[in-house]
Parts: sequence; C-alpha cells; structure tokens
Amino acid sequence: MRLLRSTDLALRVLMRLAVAGESSPTTREVADGMDVPYTHLAKVVAELQHMGLLEARRGRGGGLTLTERGRTASVGAVVRAFEGDGDVVDCEGSTPCPLNSACRLRGALRRAQEAFFASLDPVTVGDIVAEPTGALLLGISRRS
Repeated sequence: MRLLRSTDLALRVLMRLAVAGESSPTTREVADGMDVPYTHLAKVVAELQHMGLLEARRGRGGGLTLTERGRTASVGAVVRAFEGDGDVVDCEGSTPCPLNSACRLRGALRRAQEAFFASLDPVTVGDIVAEPTGALLLGISRRS
C-alpha cells in the first residue's frame, strides 16, 4: 500500500515534534527541515491541529507543539484520517468495472487494507520515536 504524500508528511511532522523537547519550531522551519513546500505542510499542520494532535501558535514566541493526545495518537488512526475510507481500487469510476456485482477482488483488497490499518493501530507516535529513532531525529532537526 502506498500512502498519500499528506499522510507521509503528517507522520513526519508528528515525529519531528515528538522529539522537539521545549522548542517550538514554526511551520516554515519544519517545512525547510523536511525540504517540502511550505504550503503543502501548512495544510497538513492545519489538519493535525484540527484533530487535536498539535497546537500552532502565531507570532513572536509561537510555533508548533505536540499535544499529549498527539504523543499517544495511534499511527493507524492518523493514517486512516489522512487516507480516508475509500477503497484501494476505484470500481465505480468513470468507467465502472463490469465485474463489480460479482467481484471478489474488491472484498479481498478491503480486508487487506483493514489488516494494514489494524497493524498500525497499536503503534503510537511515542513508539515510533523511541530510541534509536529519537536520537537520529534530533540530529536531523538540529541541522535544519
């Protein structure tokens, strides 16, 4: 399964903030450190803020901070939120599949997708930044 770019960015932002300690990097600083367009990252940050996983403060002394809910958030829940509930394949698209009414592939792919999400459900943001990952993230964050 391939994740959307926004899902990848959301997970990387959460990981970055999980190791930020007392610092509160700005959205621009995080975007520059990840080498991604500011506008793309700003949309992801807005969605993460809406989900209650991070706080974004404007102005002098502002920046991004991970909330406790963000630290304990399930990676599966974050991936679901960004990926949506859509099927892996589009059977109803502009040219509907002629096998649609009797297809077993769609159900098999749905089960595989759910198994993928279920395997991520018990993993938290805190888990994915545990050592040795956290130390590596700190090294990358300091260079940016």
